Amino acid sequence: MSVTTDRRTLSPSLCVAVAVLCVSIVSLGECQTTPIPTTPCSAFRNCDTCVPHARCLWCFTTNNCSDYPVSWLLPPASVCPLSQARWGMCWLNFEALIITLAVLGGIILISIIACCCCCCCCKKRRPRPDRDEERFARKREEIKNRAEERKVDRKARHDEIRKKYGLMNDSDHPYSKFENE
Repeated sequence: MSVTTDRRTLSPSLCVAVAVLCVSIVSLGECQTTPIPTTPCSAFRNCDTCVPHARCLWCFTTNNCSDYPVSWLLPPASVCPLSQARWGMCWLNFEALIITLAVLGGIILISIIACCCCCCCCKKRRPRPDRDEERFARKREEIKNRAEERKVDRKARHDEIRKKYGLMNDSDHPYSKFENE
C-alpha cells in the first residue's frame, strides 16, 4: 500500500479570505473595559493641560478651557475669536492652523490634479516624428527600393550572359553535375 500526499499551495486570494475571516471573528468579541472617567474641560486651568484633550479648546481672551463646539467645524466668535483660540497646540492659534491646513490641502490637491493631467496627456500624445524625419525616412526608403530594383535587373542581365556562354549551372535535370566533369 502506497500513500501519496498531495501538497497544494494556498493561492493569494485564499490567504486574503482566511485573513478577513480571522479579523471578522476577532472583531466580533468586544472587550469589557470600564470607561475612564472624563474630566470636564472647565477643570483645566492652563493651556498646556487643556489642549492635549481633543474635546477641549483654550481661549486666551477669557483664559479658560471650554468644550469644543462639535456642532460647528470652526468655533464661533461667541465662544472665542479664531486668533485667540488654541486647539491641539498652545503655540499655534486656530486661525494659523486653518490657513496652514488649507494651504497644504490645496497644494496636495493641485499636485494630484497636475499629475493626473500629465499622465493623461502623456498617454494620449504619442511622440510623432517631425516632418524632416518623415521626409528623410521616405527618401531612404525610395533609395533602398531603387537599389533593390537595380540589383534585380543586374542579376537578370548577369544570368542572361551566363546562359549565353553556358556558364550557368542548369540544375533542372539530375545529371547536370556529371556532364560538366
